[in-house]
Amino acid sequence: MDLEDARTIGLAIWRVRDDRGKSLRVIAGLAGMSKDTLNRIERGELSPTLNQILALAEALQISVSELTRLPVPAPANGHTDSTTKAIGLALDAIEARHPGGMVLPVSALRKRVAQIHAQARAVRFAEVATDLPALIRDLHTTLNTGADHGELLDLAVYLHVHVTRMWLLRAGAPEHLIRRVVFLALRLAQERDEVGTLAVAGFSVADILIAGGAFELSRATLGSLTLPPVTADTAGFVALVTACHAIAAVLEGRPGEAAAPMDAAAEIAGRFDVDSLGPVPGPTDAGMDRFVFGSVDAGTAQMRLAFEANEPDRAVSIGQNVHPDRHPLPVARTHYWIHYGRALSHLRGRHDDAVRALRTAEEIFPTMVLREPRVRDTLAVLLRHSRRGSPTGQELRGMARRAGLRV
Repeated sequence: MDLEDARTIGLAIWRVRDDRGKSLRVIAGLAGMSKDTLNRIERGELSPTLNQILALAEALQISVSELTRLPVPAPANGHTDSTTKAIGLALDAIEARHPGGMVLPVSALRKRVAQIHAQARAVRFAEVATDLPALIRDLHTTLNTGADHGELLDLAVYLHVHVTRMWLLRAGAPEHLIRRVVFLALRLAQERDEVGTLAVAGFSVADILIAGGAFELSRATLGSLTLPPVTADTAGFVALVTACHAIAAVLEGRPGEAAAPMDAAAEIAGRFDVDSLGPVPGPTDAGMDRFVFGSVDAGTAQMRLAFEANEPDRAVSIGQNVHPDRHPLPVARTHYWIHYGRALSHLRGRHDDAVRALRTAEEIFPTMVLREPRVRDTLAVLLRHSRRGSPTGQELRGMARRAGLRV
């Protein structure tokens, strides 16, 4: 079996380990886990946490993306792969200084950026996919004229942090492509040289570095951010950055350092909670006030921390006290149900509940769920343990097929 044939992270791990001629015992030891745990992951009996994926990638001396970048057959791909390629080509054109778009008035570009961000918030994924590559080219073509340079720099950072980056993440795009986007945003912010714009771009860089296991660099990046005073407009951003410190600490093996920043993030979220959102206004800066982090987000982050600390029972307990329907953004509700479902899948006797949770997430944002490697891994584990006559068996098999898993 080639790595390209793998449909789960466990199979990808087995393939790389087999190619290297390394034993279960050796790789498990290097990754800081038991031989039995690694065997269960490879056999599809246990879905690994991100912490475990990072440790295994380091033990195998490969990038995290080599384990998580798995093929997504139809129907989960749609025209997502072609849009991902189009974004990559647009980035190539930008770096070659020939973006190939149209020169447009700033007001027209601002309106289009606001519109596409509103589409993204409303989970109109296909519409964003249709419009985004051309918008990237038009914005950078206009930026290259030198007119309204500061305003266009802010607008470009806004687009790449809030829309391009997030669309690629939800599409399951290659990590290297997302890195190109966030480092482009950082270069633009450095050219702009404005504190708020630098903070927004810097956060996006730190976030992708954490996901790739570059903890020392991500910690330095987070530490370099100049955060604004906490107000109703900035609370979401400040709380999100603060929670990011907690998540990085747990993933880096410093769980004792996670409680303080997570408590601080939860306090800010509770003080400036989100219960409604108006339309996205036309962006006039890099969009620090467009970040959302309320009590539901704080609960989801706390649930994730418990799960990554190998405490799925505590994660479920936290999740039971979170009310995702109160969150105005479908994406945030999807994140909640994904993390809750994955935690439930690790508990004996709760697999049907796990299927229901993941199915709820799919109903809200199908592309994001079906293209997420760790969700697909969880589905594979649930399939393996599914009982004949299970009340959720049909739903589980349907989800697995839509995610491209062999049923």
